[in-house]
Amino acid sequence: MYPTDLTVAAVVLNEGRYLFVEETASRRRVLTQPGGHIEAGESPEQAVVRETMEETGCTVVCEDLIGVYLWIQPQTRQQFLRLVYSADFVSCDEHAKLDSGIIERRWLTLADVEKARQHLRSPVVLRCLHDFESGKRQSDALITGMLPLERNVAAVMAAADLV
Repeated sequence: MYPTDLTVAAVVLNEGRYLFVEETASRRRVLTQPGGHIEAGESPEQAVVRETMEETGCTVVCEDLIGVYLWIQPQTRQQFLRLVYSADFVSCDEHAKLDSGIIERRWLTLADVEKARQHLRSPVVLRCLHDFESGKRQSDALITGMLPLERNVAAVMAAADLV
């Protein structure tokens, strides 16, 4: 069995469109929110800001925790534990060099994302958008008491929504 893959992601809404990246994963083009792994000594919120900049060239301010999601990839049984935050858009550098594997930055409406469901990296992508739209937010205490997260993955998993 694989270890649990702990990641963060940002839901960024600007002028009615959500910030997405199109990237290559498992040899296919997929859409997902900007995000990635938490580096040593970094808070989840800092990781959200850094990953969004690296993957999209956009500056954001991390806001509320929307939720913690656990998704198990059906073919490999790999577990993905994703902390998803809302983030306020500040600006984008149109000339920024994006992380390797990123094809492009995209701005999509919720309807666009729903139509592209078969191209989403995982079901968590759409689930957290629906949760964001419904106003769902989690207390920071949910995660704060579990820091550093990499040492408390089991506790975070226990608080996660299975998708």
